[in-house]
Amino acid sequence: MQRSVWFLTHPDRLLRRWPMRLTGRQHTFGLLLLAAVAILGGGVSQSRAQGAPKDFTPKSKHAILMDGDTGGILFRFNSDVLVPPASMSKIMTAAIVFKLLKQGKLQMSDEFVMSVNAWRKGGAPSGTAAMMVPVNTKVRLDELMQGMLVQSGNDAAMAIAEGIAGNEDAFARLMEEEARRIGLPKSQFRNSTGLYHPDHLMTVRELAVLARHIIKEYPEYFPLFAQREFLYRRHKFANRNPMLFADPNVDGMKTGYIKQSGYGIVVTSKVNSRRLIVVVAGAASEAERRDEVRRLLDWGSTNVGEFKLFDSNEIVGRARVWGGNSFYVPLTGNGDVNVWLPRFPAAQRLRGEIVYEGPLKAPLSKGTEVARLRVTSTSNAMQEVPLYAAEDVPEGGLMRRGLDSLAHLAFRLFQR
Repeated sequence: MQRSVWFLTHPDRLLRRWPMRLTGRQHTFGLLLLAAVAILGGGVSQSRAQGAPKDFTPKSKHAILMDGDTGGILFRFNSDVLVPPASMSKIMTAAIVFKLLKQGKLQMSDEFVMSVNAWRKGGAPSGTAAMMVPVNTKVRLDELMQGMLVQSGNDAAMAIAEGIAGNEDAFARLMEEEARRIGLPKSQFRNSTGLYHPDHLMTVRELAVLARHIIKEYPEYFPLFAQREFLYRRHKFANRNPMLFADPNVDGMKTGYIKQSGYGIVVTSKVNSRRLIVVVAGAASEAERRDEVRRLLDWGSTNVGEFKLFDSNEIVGRARVWGGNSFYVPLTGNGDVNVWLPRFPAAQRLRGEIVYEGPLKAPLSKGTEVARLRVTSTSNAMQEVPLYAAEDVPEGGLMRRGLDSLAHLAFRLFQR
């Protein structure tokens, strides 16, 4: 593998020194961006930049700040450690329901029965957060969803799981299958509620990815997470997310607490047209959880800027192609290649990798997404940008394909 190194020579332009030549299955190449690249859209005062996440260790055990529009990570702290997600895992329960609604397999008017099992383990007798549905009562799905997302009712979540899959074990398998489908490789589910089970685990990064998935895929249902209160029978429930009442920019999403994991929360917010997602887990108290979220949201809304890395149609690098009439395909962005990263420190170092699953196989059409540019910074941020084939690569002749096949086989043997 050869590395392609990039040096900053102008505030908004990078010069390529060596071409990228890579082989293998998970291809990467290094970029080194020295000093700072130019930020589009103006600066921010140094006084407002003080207290940036780079300069503090959160009190909570786990935290992440995600740019909701791009999926870029603006701050992370123990973000890939599996922890009990408590009731934050009800977001995945909701995702299953939203998927079935979108597919037409469920209707909000469908009725589910509050079984003895759901009533006893998650309802009034359980001593946990409950919607207080009487045993053997039929309840509409739209009511159960409100009871689950506003009141965090465990009885509501269990009734949904049993109504969809027959029992919670089967529903947990659906949750895990959906997690893998949407790109959550670590999450493990054993129930629909988040009540403690030693093998029911998620990371704060995957909770943020899940939140973003719901915002993007199910915008018609996402407002359920912002509902402030819910009336059911003689009960009036207020949303357990305190940030909905403390910050007008917050529009979701879900709290969680069990003694084994401490206090956690997923918060979604839109500030200055930018979507931010914060996940905190392992806080010692509700106040600590609230303060951590507020600090990350304040910082993310004032100290993040858009960095321009490459001009439109500028070649970012090359990727190896097998069986084509050329060995490499040049890569470019869809327009300018920009990333959202912290503005401070001013002289932070950025490192980039082009990542793709290989070998790429001909024929390739111009404009096909084939790779991603992964940019990380010394400010603990990370973002990925899609890269596209800059030209067509037709299938090569028989001799070229034969030589490529031999080279590929030799490389695989060499890797063992």
